[in-house]
Amino acid sequence: MAGAGTQKQPNLDSVTTINADGSHYILHPADVSGRFTRYRRLFGILLLAVYVLLPWIPINGAPALFLDVENRRFHVMGLTLIPQDLWVLFFAITGLGFGLFLITSLLGRLWCGWACPYTVFLEHVFRRIERWIDGDGPARRLLDAAPWTKTKIIKRVVKQTLYILSAALIAHVFMSYFVSLERLYSYVKEGPLAHATVFTFVTVLTGILWFSFSLFREQFCILMCPYGRLQSALTDDDTIIIGYDEGRGEPRGPKGKTSGSCIDCRRCVHVCPTGIDIRNGLQMECIGCAACIDACDTIMDKIGQPRGLVRYDSLNGLTKKKRRIMRPRILAYLVLALLGLSVLAVIASTRVRPYTAEFSRMRGAPYYVDGSMVRNHYQFRILNKRNQPVQITVTLSNAPQGYTLSGGGTPFTIPALGETQRTAVVMVPHAQYHGRSEITFHIHANPGEVEFEEIIPFLGPDPRVLKTPETIDTP
Repeated sequence: MAGAGTQKQPNLDSVTTINADGSHYILHPADVSGRFTRYRRLFGILLLAVYVLLPWIPINGAPALFLDVENRRFHVMGLTLIPQDLWVLFFAITGLGFGLFLITSLLGRLWCGWACPYTVFLEHVFRRIERWIDGDGPARRLLDAAPWTKTKIIKRVVKQTLYILSAALIAHVFMSYFVSLERLYSYVKEGPLAHATVFTFVTVLTGILWFSFSLFREQFCILMCPYGRLQSALTDDDTIIIGYDEGRGEPRGPKGKTSGSCIDCRRCVHVCPTGIDIRNGLQMECIGCAACIDACDTIMDKIGQPRGLVRYDSLNGLTKKKRRIMRPRILAYLVLALLGLSVLAVIASTRVRPYTAEFSRMRGAPYYVDGSMVRNHYQFRILNKRNQPVQITVTLSNAPQGYTLSGGGTPFTIPALGETQRTAVVMVPHAQYHGRSEITFHIHANPGEVEFEEIIPFLGPDPRVLKTPETIDTP
């Protein structure tokens, strides 16, 4: 293990966060300032605001993102899905997945360092709390090595209390995506025993979040996240990464005693959240957070050297080779991402309706024949996915001559997020029945003036049978 108050020297033979005996080496990355840190912090605050506010923003009468598992309604940005509609998520996942592949092929692990929820919570919530209470990296290392005094105990208690409160808040916000805010608030007021399942879920999630962000930290990205393992398969020498300009920096040494720009201050190592030395080249642990860029640029400013010794660039760019932007893999990922998202947009606008209708033939005889009519009995169920009542009118559309719908044209109301089940009887006189045909039920929904149709066959006997005078009650 590293000595008390010192920082471990990274290498390419082992992961920095694991000691030789297999124990966890706790990282204390120093704080850093600079343009990328500033942009990243503002973007992180924006993502945190989106996470907290999505359950509060109403779209079409429902939260912007509300996965109502209990009632099997899934509200996504104004689009309401039921289990029968979830197949459209295949195209959403396909489009977003290949979109992520495209971003990775172009810009490396930009997602990991800037937008991954785990990174956002860790860097912009928990590490901010830690720096506020315990100080910067060197101060935290000294505090870890110090004996347990009254001051250290108070700091540890305050920090862990704030960690638990932050984890509980994140868990409750997450739960609000599955239970409406009003219901979640009522659950909290009624107490844990009244809603044991929800309470248990939130408690367990709070514990997992506390463990991850208090103790496990960067090990999740290094040991468990599969995305880092995929990086080498998605990137090439033209992918933008964070790299060290070895040609300019070497040989490194104190200022004025070497021709290289790197003065070996190790500031890039001190600020790295995964404990690597970027000067050793591209490594699996690098999440592309740009902390080392800001750290190195600050040092370059102080010693009067141009910025960019550590920078966003490709491996070809760092070695002064020509870099290509459009490559076969970029075109392939772009086409597949656009294809998935385009199909999703078309399906969402044409096939996923705010109302769902299911028509089926009633149990029993497929048709009935009386003295003058051939009758088919149908049963239909209409589901209202909106958070407001809807008035429904069912009629026949483009039906053959003589076909009528008993009670057709009479409107009825379905409550918000409700459904109704009714019987429809379609009749046709013997003289105008000419055998099996297709009939179309036309459904008009208001508000919204939504029109949609369902086609179902109309069955009956051989038309020649109807020429006989006998009355047939069943087929």
